[in-house]
Amino acid sequence: MITLIAAAGERNELGKDNELVWHLPDDFKRFKQLTTGHCIIMGRKTFESFPKPLPNRTHIVITRNTDYQGEGIIVVASMEEALLKAEDDSQPFIIGGGEIYRLGLPFAQKIELTRVHATFEADTFFPEIPEEEWVLESVVRHEKDDRHAHAFSYLTYLRK
Repeated sequence: MITLIAAAGERNELGKDNELVWHLPDDFKRFKQLTTGHCIIMGRKTFESFPKPLPNRTHIVITRNTDYQGEGIIVVASMEEALLKAEDDSQPFIIGGGEIYRLGLPFAQKIELTRVHATFEADTFFPEIPEEEWVLESVVRHEKDDRHAHAFSYLTYLRK
C-alpha cells in the first residue's frame, strides 16, 4: 500500500524556502505514528530540511546527484528505484516534496492529506488529486486552539 502523506494549505501549498509555513503539533504526532517502522521516500531537499534522520524509519532519498551521501540513508535516482528499495515494506510512505509527490502519485494507492484550512505564500505545492481516480474515505476535522494557529482536517483518500 504505497501512501502519499502530506500537509497542504487550501491551495495545495506545501512550504516556502524548504520549510513548512505552519506549526501543527498534532499533525507531527500523526505523521510519526503513521510512518514509524516504515520506509519514507523523499527528495534531497526534504531530507536536508530535517535536523537529523527521523528515528525508526528507513530513509530513501531520490536525487539526480549520483555522488550524494548522507548518514543513515539509501540514495536512489528515481521513484521506481525507491519503490524497489521499499518493496519489503507493507506500507512505504512518500513524504515529499512537491516534485516527489508528483512522481509518486501514479504509484500510490492511498493519500493521507492534512488539509490546513488557510492560504499561505508558498513555492512548493502538492499535486491536484484527480477526483475521477480517488475517493475520499474519511475526514476528521480539528479546530484551531492554543497549540494550533489554524484549523485542519485529516483527509484519507483511496484509489478507486
